[in-house]
Amino acid sequence: MRSRRRATLNNTQEELGLFRRRSIVAMVVVLIMLSTLVGRLVYLQVIKHDVFITRSDSNRMRVEPLPPNRGLIFDRNHKVLAENRPTYNLTIVRERADDLDQTLDLLVDILGLSDDKIDTFKKRSRQRQRPYQPALLMSDLSEAQIASLAVNRYRLPGVSVEAQLLRYYPESVAMSHVLGYVGRISESDLERLDSSNYAGTHFVGKLGVERFYENELHGKVGYRTVETNARGRALRELDRTPPESGRNLTLTIDSDLQALGYKLLTGKRGAIVAINPQTGGILAMVSTPGYDTNQFVTGIDSKSYRALQDDLDLPLYNRAVRGQYPPASTVKPYMSLAGLENGVITPQTTVYDPGYYKLPNDSRRYRNWLRWGHGRVDMRRAIRVSNDTYFYTVAHRLGISRLSEFMHRFGYGEAHSLDVWGAQSGIMPSQEWKRGRFGKPWYPGETLSVGIGQGYWLATPLQMATAASVLANKGKWIRPHLAKEIGDTEVAPPFPETPPDIELKNSNWWNLVDQGLEDVIQSGEGTARSLQQGLQYTMAGKTGTAQVFTLGQNQKYNASELRERLRDHALFIAFAPVDDPQIAIALIIENGGGDHLAAPIGRKMLDEWLLLRLDKADSETPRLDELARGASDH
Repeated sequence: MRSRRRATLNNTQEELGLFRRRSIVAMVVVLIMLSTLVGRLVYLQVIKHDVFITRSDSNRMRVEPLPPNRGLIFDRNHKVLAENRPTYNLTIVRERADDLDQTLDLLVDILGLSDDKIDTFKKRSRQRQRPYQPALLMSDLSEAQIASLAVNRYRLPGVSVEAQLLRYYPESVAMSHVLGYVGRISESDLERLDSSNYAGTHFVGKLGVERFYENELHGKVGYRTVETNARGRALRELDRTPPESGRNLTLTIDSDLQALGYKLLTGKRGAIVAINPQTGGILAMVSTPGYDTNQFVTGIDSKSYRALQDDLDLPLYNRAVRGQYPPASTVKPYMSLAGLENGVITPQTTVYDPGYYKLPNDSRRYRNWLRWGHGRVDMRRAIRVSNDTYFYTVAHRLGISRLSEFMHRFGYGEAHSLDVWGAQSGIMPSQEWKRGRFGKPWYPGETLSVGIGQGYWLATPLQMATAASVLANKGKWIRPHLAKEIGDTEVAPPFPETPPDIELKNSNWWNLVDQGLEDVIQSGEGTARSLQQGLQYTMAGKTGTAQVFTLGQNQKYNASELRERLRDHALFIAFAPVDDPQIAIALIIENGGGDHLAAPIGRKMLDEWLLLRLDKADSETPRLDELARGASDH
């Protein structure tokens, strides 16, 4: 028994076979594992080389957008209206922050933000962005804030302080409704913008020129590739594609004329638009009151914004291009041309004015502004004294269809400006318009109201200035515009989609109407005769008074008895010099109580533009004695 067990234990042949079998199995396992390891190594290093080298580089390299410098804006004399000033912005890359909420709470403590700013601050951090694109948290950091952030930088992963250029408007209030402003890119902005071109850009044009010419002013984004350490801090720059700066924009606006217009309307609600009829360039576009657009660049606080919104004078409202008012008696020169063109009157046609007009078979009296009437008036005198009865007659003979069609030719009821953002088309009523708007028929009495620029007829100051410019040009159309040069490219007519010139059956009718408009200023019974004193050039003008509410049949208007906001609007249009028009103007003063306020302001605007040029022309013209002296020398 004992010998048999010993023989089994000492069977070396069997033990050797067992060892070999186990060795083979172990070798197969090792070979399988080695093959798997080699196969995986080949897969990673050869087959997936491009993928993993990219991932590897991403861990140490980062592509950063380089925002372009925004183009500057100048007035026609190359005075800076919108510039860029260096500033420091606080940004955060959400993907690099370990705990976003904790990081934001820490930033709030470090910066010492007030309660009303905390919600806005956190909302900006979550605004929709492209991955790894920095979100703007704060602009225009103070030196104390920058120092506090630098001390706590190790606690703020993903947070950076960036040096950038910030928009600044030197004449922000007077230019507020012309230039508009830039502001932080919002969710709605992201939907209309090219996200790739706005990578790294935090601001975009919101209103006015800044909005209309956003593509030209913004430029093109650039990129740089940097090597970073494990904490994401840039160590060195590996590659760079520089950005293309936005193009500078030179406007047709004259900042001195604009400033004067704003000063003249200070304390009033109103608008002034001045146009060069020869080029269509807008020389001034004032709306009062204005507001400080610089507040909106960095983000206006809720209290200040609420104050602007709740202000009864509506400082955020651009009256020059969005305000729609009855054009009142300023339309009478166009009514005269409409009557002549359609053959319902001649220059010699006279109408007897007893102080009112009555439609056939209608007892209602449509009153003239002078209650006892002007007696017998022809077209020229009707313009001069602004006789309502004459133009009631013209309107009734024309009918609303012909009247409306003719006024469209001057741009009423249309938006013909080339590059004025937000310009409204106003209302030039017709039978079809009223039926579509109210579902009611047109009545003859409504035609009479339209005939003196009242009723449903509404126009913007820009439209009134445009029509005055076309009148000054004797029917030649040049679309009004704000841009004079974009970069090095001049903006000049002819412009696309320009309305056809107005050609009358008799071209002398333009001169006849001009004579009536000159009489408004020069004649002793003209409605703006006070302007003739000291006038050094020829001026054609027309006053207007637009009713804010309707008087009863036997009521008499008395501004002193009315609340200020129920008083009539004061209007004035003009162009000068008559033979060679260089400026056409339209202005309105809301609740001015009558046209006596508007006309003197218009005169001062024309003086500002023309007298300097007349003095310069005189200084460049050799005197007769100098010419005689020069002749004797030879």
